[in-house]
Amino acid sequence: MSERPWLAHYPKHVKWDMKFVGKPLCDIVDDTANKIPNNIALDFMGKTWTYGQLQNLINCACKSFQQLGVKKGVKVGLFLPNCPQFVIAFFAISKAGGTVVNYSPLYSERELLHQVEDSQTDIMVTVGLEALYSKIRRVSEQSRIKKLIVSSFCEILPFPKNMLFNIFKRSAIASVVKDDLHMDFGDFCKNDGAYVPQQINPDQDIAVLQYTGGTTGVPKGAMLSHSNLYINMRQTEVWSPGYDFGSENIVAFLPFFHIFALTVVLNLGIRLGARIVIVPKFEVEEAVKLLIKEDISLFSGVPTMYTALANHKDADKIGIGKFKTAMSGGAPLPVDLRQQYIDRFGLVITEGYGLTEASPVTHSSPIDVGGKAGSIGLPLPATEVFIMDREERGRVLAIGEKGEISIRGPQVMLGYWQKPEATEKVMIGDILRTGDIGYMDEEGFTFILDRDKDLILVGGFNVFPRIIEEAINEHPAVEEVTVIGIKDDYLGETPKAFVKLKNLNDSLSAEELMAFIKPKIGKHERPSQIEFRSELPKTAVGKLSKKELVAEEKAKYDAAKK
Repeated sequence: MSERPWLAHYPKHVKWDMKFVGKPLCDIVDDTANKIPNNIALDFMGKTWTYGQLQNLINCACKSFQQLGVKKGVKVGLFLPNCPQFVIAFFAISKAGGTVVNYSPLYSERELLHQVEDSQTDIMVTVGLEALYSKIRRVSEQSRIKKLIVSSFCEILPFPKNMLFNIFKRSAIASVVKDDLHMDFGDFCKNDGAYVPQQINPDQDIAVLQYTGGTTGVPKGAMLSHSNLYINMRQTEVWSPGYDFGSENIVAFLPFFHIFALTVVLNLGIRLGARIVIVPKFEVEEAVKLLIKEDISLFSGVPTMYTALANHKDADKIGIGKFKTAMSGGAPLPVDLRQQYIDRFGLVITEGYGLTEASPVTHSSPIDVGGKAGSIGLPLPATEVFIMDREERGRVLAIGEKGEISIRGPQVMLGYWQKPEATEKVMIGDILRTGDIGYMDEEGFTFILDRDKDLILVGGFNVFPRIIEEAINEHPAVEEVTVIGIKDDYLGETPKAFVKLKNLNDSLSAEELMAFIKPKIGKHERPSQIEFRSELPKTAVGKLSKKELVAEEKAKYDAAKK
């Protein structure tokens, strides 16, 4: 059996052993702007910026960052929703030689404070919206942050939306304190743009500290170099043929502060000279209106987005079949949802897989040779995959055996920021242990069974939540499902399913659903409980989240034991 079984089934248009050369991230903008300066780069609620204008704003912001002392080793935080300021600040910091630290707008003050101190963030960029500014202002006053650069949201809205926002959304606008801590983002971008060019080592210099719970749940900063991110963008670019430079339209529903969107929407979009339609937040009603109106050719989303669009009453008006590429990542794509898009819209969703520590993409379902239902596909070019024994460190398992999916490639992080022990746990030499359990078939396709931490031990038997989720997803009334393990005094743990129905008025009972899935799963895999909910918890990027449900069930169990 070949050590690289995927080679015999690789897409014909891609060479697996192709060589990639890393470059500074700011080169992505400069390379495109120098070719098509007059093409629209960003479209935010109808207000547009050309690539030439974007390049100039980045250069001006870079000069201001340098005047603040931003250079190699200096961390600058971005606490922003999807907006043009994110794009300007991100590439300006990179061009100045600094390191970007991404912060989720959904973080609590405690989470923000921990990340500020752990990452050593000295400067923070945010927007003057009450939901963000007040929170980060309080954090700034009790942390090491020296400057808080604040942008006015209204400044980036087109007329008359800026006036209407001021009138009807007054409560959403923060009362900004203009003191020694404060700097205005608009003024920040008003200079001659004569920044000092930096010598960036793409392989060694850290472009982004991207925080993740990783496989242990403790937030850690994955050190992603310029090369990690640049090459992963290139790997995703060569995987999908047929892009037309300077002519594509890509929609940014996914948040830029998340590594998935950063690579496959922002960096790839600019590399392609695309017009990037920026949306602050995915709301299904507004998303449908936008997709009907806009001629979107490249779409990236998480499975919950695809589910929401398919279940919308106007789904057939969107023109989903016109997408050149539709990528799905962040969570496993349900098999029946993938098939629904093929049968109903004539669209094959390209399922990708990755993790923060790999910038993030490592696998993708192939375009020209066809994917396999339930598989995350084949490794990207220059990426090797191993299935390793979870107990015996470093032992590679045979084809078909179940173990930990492990990755080697140019997109793998430099390690965790100031956490050598945590790095040692997930790295075996230059091989990254993903914490995901799966297997590889004889054609090199990888299949995920579940996260190691999500594994449920039922009376000594391993139960993978995804198997139960797939069975429940097959019921036509089910829209979303997530399965967790709950404590059981006799078996140790049992599965519990949380289900959202497509129609809240549907009369489907737990007993009926149990009868439906009974022949599809093993006796030990049957949920001990099925609970219906109107909404299921989701992460900032929109994928289903288990941790809130786990905490909820633990609290109920502990209370019952008292």
